[in-house]
Amino acid sequence: MQIKPSRHLSSYIRHYIFLEDAGSKCKNLRLFTDGSTGLILSGSQSLYTGISKDHLPPSFFYGQPAGYKDFTAEGAFSMIAVVFQPYFLNMLLKISSKEAKNQIISAEDILKYELLPFQEYLLTGKDPEFIITQLNHFFTKFLAGKISSDHELIKAVQQLMLKNKGSVSSKDLELFTGYSERHLERKFEHYMGLTPKKYGSIVRLHHFINLMKKNVDNESTAGLSHDAGYTDQSHLIKDFKNNIGLTPNQYLKTENKLAVNFIELR
Repeated sequence: MQIKPSRHLSSYIRHYIFLEDAGSKCKNLRLFTDGSTGLILSGSQSLYTGISKDHLPPSFFYGQPAGYKDFTAEGAFSMIAVVFQPYFLNMLLKISSKEAKNQIISAEDILKYELLPFQEYLLTGKDPEFIITQLNHFFTKFLAGKISSDHELIKAVQQLMLKNKGSVSSKDLELFTGYSERHLERKFEHYMGLTPKKYGSIVRLHHFINLMKKNVDNESTAGLSHDAGYTDQSHLIKDFKNNIGLTPNQYLKTENKLAVNFIELR
């Protein structure tokens, strides 16, 4: 179940995802990059990384994924994923998003007492919409007076790139911000965890995914890749595999798409 945040939080939180399973079977989940960072809140201790089976903390923040991350949930579980706008991790944790890239950060190490009630709500089976309402209150209170001019700048650049489906040149960004390419790149990496070029490529990839989902006329993959701004299909396939771990056809056949960047693997 995907739920939107309060409207005034949409510049900081993309959406909430509530997942619950009362069964005993393992679930294999994949989180892949869409340019977002986030927070996983869980009411159980049964979450592991995919291949290595390293035990994960019940609640944790994740930085920009370098491609994709696989998780295994064993037995019954309930969790809420809070998918951030990419710069919100920097605001919330006051750390460089570049340093947090591809990192799992235990929530107990940073905001243990603030987030503990939400874990308890999940453990006791509270209505997820109630939990998300309380999370909206929590994030609203946190944001009061904490938005800097740099955050406003990065948010404006991000919106420009989203509006143009990732196709924004370095020269366009220089004219838009008044900063040199290198200076903006440093700022972008600090607040977003990515360079503008890398973020643009992720936006373009997800634009292609949206075109693919809406492809009622059965246009070829090559045609859709051209529409999304790719110069050739091989570039698209490489991008797709690097960022999602699947080919476009494999992704389309994935039945349980939990969110734009979260799927269940069978």
